[in-house]
Amino acid sequence: MLILSRINTHKHSEHQRMLVISACLLVLSLLYLFYKLIDKRISQSCYILHYECFKPTEDRKVSTEFSGKMIRKCKNLGIEDYQFLLRAIVSSGIGEETYGPKNFFLGHGTNSSLNDSLHEMDEFFSETLDKLFSRSRVSPQDIDILVVNVSVMASVPSLTSRIIKHYKMRDDIKSFNLSGMGCSASLISINIVQNLFKTHRNKLALVLTSESIAPSWYNGNERSMILTNCLFRCGGASVLLTNKRSLQKQSMFKLKCLVRTHLGSSDEAYTCCRQQEDDKGHVGFFLGKTLPRTATRALTENLKNIAPKILPLTALFCFILTANIQKFGAKFLHIRVKRKVILNFKLGVDHFCLHPGGKAVIDGVKQSLGLTEGDMEPSRMTLHRFGNTSASSLWYVLGYMEAKKRLKKGDRVLMIGFGSGFKCNSCMWEVLRDLDDKNVWEDCVDKFPPKSLTNPYLEKYGWINDDPWIPPPEIVQAFASIESGD
Repeated sequence: MLILSRINTHKHSEHQRMLVISACLLVLSLLYLFYKLIDKRISQSCYILHYECFKPTEDRKVSTEFSGKMIRKCKNLGIEDYQFLLRAIVSSGIGEETYGPKNFFLGHGTNSSLNDSLHEMDEFFSETLDKLFSRSRVSPQDIDILVVNVSVMASVPSLTSRIIKHYKMRDDIKSFNLSGMGCSASLISINIVQNLFKTHRNKLALVLTSESIAPSWYNGNERSMILTNCLFRCGGASVLLTNKRSLQKQSMFKLKCLVRTHLGSSDEAYTCCRQQEDDKGHVGFFLGKTLPRTATRALTENLKNIAPKILPLTALFCFILTANIQKFGAKFLHIRVKRKVILNFKLGVDHFCLHPGGKAVIDGVKQSLGLTEGDMEPSRMTLHRFGNTSASSLWYVLGYMEAKKRLKKGDRVLMIGFGSGFKCNSCMWEVLRDLDDKNVWEDCVDKFPPKSLTNPYLEKYGWINDDPWIPPPEIVQAFASIESGD
């Protein structure tokens, strides 16, 4: 009996030991799975290490007076078209210190060549990338992913190949060359990098975003197409991104979320902003009357998707409750709604980095989001100083915030861009450290915001708003010379 008792006690001890070992193994397995999950999430993070905006030389500044001379060179434009364009320039919110491509100043801005476009891109690439590699201490051979977006230029070999050749990058680099994406292309490029980072660990990526203005001059006289001659300017930005955990402390921003909205299935949205030929075969960009309505619809759809990702639940609950109360009152109690309820994005956003596509675009976003003039200042100042540089404009806006020392650790920045197709893309960045580099704004940020954004040439060109309009004698003489071929 004593022997049997000892055997039973021994079996019981063995059983307990096995249970303890199994429990320990289970706990270790769960901890390992938890670690792998956290490690995967960290490895998939997308950080901005550095970015550089392009600033052309001072001899390339496009004033209103210079714009007037460019317009007068177009043989297909009449005096009424000249008045229309000058009125658009003076009231556009674009200042006197924006930049144009080199061929504008060499006398063939209205008749560009392929070399003009390539020179414009080479100048932007080398200027920004040389600075970026120097300041970040990253070698071109360290780059694993390269994404370039330039909408209206598709050279062969591609622009990515041109960069890879110039900087002697590795032969296993993953490169992507985007065209036709319009002003929203920056965030599309960021999204490509974000998705690649999910499956490729410890990588460095470059995003280059710009627009080729050199070949984009429209030589026709269609009112819906000549506006783009006045609104776009030279610019570009190079952005260095990584998902390396070891570089997290050196990073400037962390991508929290990104949402893309595309209304291309709608005929109205697809055709409101597009490149096309006019009746005489002149290629240009058509801006339809439905563009503001389409942009508002795209923004609304995009905000519906990104709001739950960036706003606290209390803000969403209050908005839904208030909106439903309004609907109930209007439907059953016949209470007229004086002001539609607006979701307060300031509860989850500290800074708004909005595409400075034009005065009307900025005013429209301000109204849709219920923002203040203070919120719109970075976009308005960017439009005034650098103009609409297409997809790269967002980085000039971000640069303004940084130069003004407004970006502090923990702040959240909402980027919103619009593009043809029609697209609205947005993303949220978290600031990882206090930022104060004056970057491309170094020589002028202390002058902003100015007391007035009124075009200084308004007094000189005030006659363009006269009704009936009587053109000055020198303008009549200038157009008479063009028609006679002098």
